[in-house]
This record gives sequence, structure tokens and C-alpha cells, in this order.
Amino acid sequence: MVVPVTPNDAAFLRLADITKRFGQFEALKGVGLSIGRGEMVVFLGPSGCGKTTLLRIVAGLETQDTGTIVQDGRDISRLPAIKRDYGIVFQSYALFPNLTVFDNVAYGLVNRRQPRKAIAGRVQELLKLVGLPDAGDKYPGQLSGGQQQRIALARALATSPGLLLLDEPLSALDAIERVRLRGEIRALQQRLGVTTIMVTHDQEEALSMADRIVVMNAGRIEQVGTPREVYGAPATPFVADFVGKINVLSAVSEGGGRFRVGGLSVGTATDLPAGAAARLYLRPEEVAVHVNGTAPAHALPARVSKIEFLGAFCMVGVVLEGSEAAPLVANVSRQFADGAGLAPGHVVGVVLPAPAIRVLG
Repeated sequence: MVVPVTPNDAAFLRLADITKRFGQFEALKGVGLSIGRGEMVVFLGPSGCGKTTLLRIVAGLETQDTGTIVQDGRDISRLPAIKRDYGIVFQSYALFPNLTVFDNVAYGLVNRRQPRKAIAGRVQELLKLVGLPDAGDKYPGQLSGGQQQRIALARALATSPGLLLLDEPLSALDAIERVRLRGEIRALQQRLGVTTIMVTHDQEEALSMADRIVVMNAGRIEQVGTPREVYGAPATPFVADFVGKINVLSAVSEGGGRFRVGGLSVGTATDLPAGAAARLYLRPEEVAVHVNGTAPAHALPARVSKIEFLGAFCMVGVVLEGSEAAPLVANVSRQFADGAGLAPGHVVGVVLPAPAIRVLG
């Protein structure tokens, strides 16, 4: 699967037919992808899907069995890592504990035999850029996890690489620090305009940070698209199930865009031949719950099975009457749930908006 990034396909990084085997296990199966200059692309998928292996192949830390990699018009398919143009940030920070922060950031510049004055200026510029201008004399062990990751990012950017690689850079941090740092990384990436690939299994990170998401499964690319495209229009059942919460209804087409779900008929914007089996996918926030006689005529009768309080909103389970389907989940505001007095056992009307229903085989 190769996805063009622009109408004229002006890719900064192009992967073609990348395969990789570890013994009998095929980790990557003919992966192809094009990434535009200045894009932030996130590889998203479950453990073992091949996303980290693909990142390491781009970095030259693993060698593909077949396939080519072209970066900025230069074939780097068989170049050693040291001759490739990238900076990398690992999950574990990988800072040198016996070197000061200044020396950690300066490491790549020293290896390139840059003048001492130029190194000092560049390091100070980067420390200021990541919000730690006074940390140069400290050692990594004196910094928090979030601060260490900022230093690792500064070190990766020190040589002004054309490509920045981020290997699950936030997974070792606590929840609050992850949210804070992901915003800082995204803002910095946009400010510098550096082409970036990040690997994560965290859907929220991918949705909030990426220009495009590459959803991977079992060594293949399932879908490439913007966060809105991947979330709102999943291309495969795997993407629909993996990215965000979703309701799934087993159905049979009645033709004309309508589907039979148990004893109920549900309208959609997709037409399949009558008798065709399908699954209907609908996000919880798209399910509209009506109470106290406010339901429109086309609402489906349902009964509340449970309510889960989640702070800003409540997750309401509803069982469609006349259907043997599993309970649907609807997200409603806390104010709505409180004002309507929603409780298990209440009868409600449920509207499943046809345009929001994704029909997949």
C-alpha cells in the first residue's frame, strides 16, 4: 500500500515494498509509504504489528530483506545508520549518565568536529528551545523523566537532521507529563518544520499529534489518513475496532440503504444488495439519546442498562428493544444525564444517524 502525499507525489521519504523476517516470522509484508517534507506521521498499532521494526529500518538499525528507502532523492536502502540523515529519540531517553546535559546535547556536534564556540552556541539555543536554558551543568540523574526526554529531543535535533524519529518517546512518563510534552513536541516540530515519524500504541497521542496516521496490523498498513479520516471513516474493521471506542452491530442488508438488526430496521448512507451480511460501526458520541417524550418518530426504543460516570461526560449503555444485539454505548454530557435523571431501567429513544454509520463487511 503506497499513499501519495501530494498530487505530484513530491515525497521527502519514500518506502517501497519493505519486507522483514525474523526466522519464520514475517514482521513486515511489502510495506510502502510516502511522507511529505515537514509532515509529522505517526505509526500506530498494537504490540507486534511491525511499527517499531519499520522505524528501525528507516534508521538503519535493522536491515530490510527486500525493498527500497529513498530520502530527499537519495537511496539510503543499504546505508549504515551513521551515514543517514536523522536524529532519534528513544523511549528510555538513552542519555549518557556520566556526561552533563551540555555534553549530552553536544555529543553529535563534537563527533562532527564542529568548532567549540559554534557548539556552545548551538547547545544553548537548543536548551532554550526545549525550555531548559539553565540545565547545561546538571547531570541526567538530577532531572525528571520529562526533562530528560526534552534533553534527548534537543540532542536529536542538535545536528539539524532532515528527519526526526521518535520511538514511543512518551510511554515512560506519567499521564500528566505525557499530555504536556506531546503538545510541546508537536509545537516544536511545527516550528522547525522537520519531517518526523513517531511510533506509538497510544491512540490519543496519535490523534492529537499527527498530520497523518499510519495504522498498522500484522506487518501491513491498514489505513493511512489524517486523524479525522482514520477516526471518522475507518477503512477496515480492524481500524474501526482499534482506533477509539465504537459500537458494532451485526446486520443484514434489506436494500436501499437499510439493514435489519434483529427485529429492527436501521437506515444508513450505504447501499448493499439485499441479503448481504455486514457490520454497522457507530461512535458512541454519534448515538443520540432522547428522554421524556422528546424522541423523534424514527427513534428506536431502548432501555438504559448502565451509566458510567467519566467526569465531563457519562457513558450510557442502552439495549435496543426488539434486537438481540449487545448494548450500545452512548456518550452524553454529565449535565444531560443529571437533568434527565437517567438511571438503569429507564426507557429512552435512541437515534442512530444514517450519515454517521460506517458499513463494513
